[in-house]
Amino acid sequence: MSSPRVAPERVSESEGLGRGFGTLFAAAVSSNLADGIGRLAIPLTAVALTTNPVSIGLLTALTYVPWLVFGVPAGMIVDRIDRRVAMAVANGLRMVTAAVVAVAIASGQINIAVLAVATLVFGMGETLFDNATTAMVPSLVRRPLLGRANGRIQAAQVGVDMFVATPVSGLLYALAVALPMIVSASGYVIAALLVLALPMAAARAKVAPGEEGKHVPLRVAWNFLRHHHYLRAVVMTTAAVGAFIALAQAVTVLLFVERFGVEPAGVGLVTAGIGVGGLTGSLVASRVVSRVGFGWTLFAGSMLGGVGLLVVGLAADLWLAVPAYAVSGFGISMWNVPWATLRQMLTPEQILGRVVGMIRTLTWSLMPIATMAGAWLAKSELNVPFIVGGVGVIGVTVLAARLLLRADAEISSSSPVLPA
Repeated sequence: MSSPRVAPERVSESEGLGRGFGTLFAAAVSSNLADGIGRLAIPLTAVALTTNPVSIGLLTALTYVPWLVFGVPAGMIVDRIDRRVAMAVANGLRMVTAAVVAVAIASGQINIAVLAVATLVFGMGETLFDNATTAMVPSLVRRPLLGRANGRIQAAQVGVDMFVATPVSGLLYALAVALPMIVSASGYVIAALLVLALPMAAARAKVAPGEEGKHVPLRVAWNFLRHHHYLRAVVMTTAAVGAFIALAQAVTVLLFVERFGVEPAGVGLVTAGIGVGGLTGSLVASRVVSRVGFGWTLFAGSMLGGVGLLVVGLAADLWLAVPAYAVSGFGISMWNVPWATLRQMLTPEQILGRVVGMIRTLTWSLMPIATMAGAWLAKSELNVPFIVGGVGVIGVTVLAARLLLRADAEISSSSPVLPA
């Protein structure tokens, strides 16, 4: 039997999210444009160097490593210093890295090792930037509007990444191999300037009167997460689902290029088609939550994500694989939006950055291993990881159904306070 749905505070559909959020949204768009261009350019460059699935899988696995080694430190930075400055510095470092990769490509010095180092640096910057973005949202919008705001941020990530960045990256790559990195560097600069223009309210967490300047140790955040039984259980479920998704997606670019015969310059157009699902899921997730609740939205999103991956693995041609991947993207976005809101509603804002960092570290901990496992499975057939990953996601979701459907009751009874 499912838990009762929360009766949220009514808000007008016409109510705006504010100028501060608008600036943050613009920064997210620019940063994700840069991320998306670089994210596709690196595997495209790698495929030109080698078609070994393990080498390609290694680069994919490295995208998860920064959250494992830098997730918690990034959360500490976000909670303790001006978030705007932290985000600007992170993007400055990524800009320099993109420029270095562009020079290496242009001079003929590019190799898998250079791409691997760049992947790590890009990931560390993304870890800090995304953590700060999540922590900023409650400081800029009212609690009843969190779902809508998170949906917009997710839509920016998916829409810009897949509809704009990846097609543009493919076209730029066709013009000149180094060009995607040059454009990516420009996007990081613009995003850095935008976050520096954010209002003071975005700089630090809102705290109760008299709590200003009070130091909250890291152990407080850890104890909060460790003793919050529901949040801890959902984190474990998310880690399992994420591992199977990572396993499935280990050699995505290679699958489309080698199995379905897509030209490297056309991969971006294919991912744009896939992005239809992810963008749609991001835009409708908050409306679905308001109608059926957090629990059913999380359950349905995860199921669709798994079913879509399974169909990709079974697809005989591109015309079925792309719509199926779009369904998976829709489901994953339908999960990501309420999951972000759930974390924000259950966690005290003073420790939100560190808790998000810990959660991301824990949920991403299995992904590098899962990705390499997927790359190993792909040595037999490139579609096998999608079949295994899809079945895994569906299985975990069914086992965790009762847990997920309790989400609304947990939110309705929550009153986030710092543990003693």
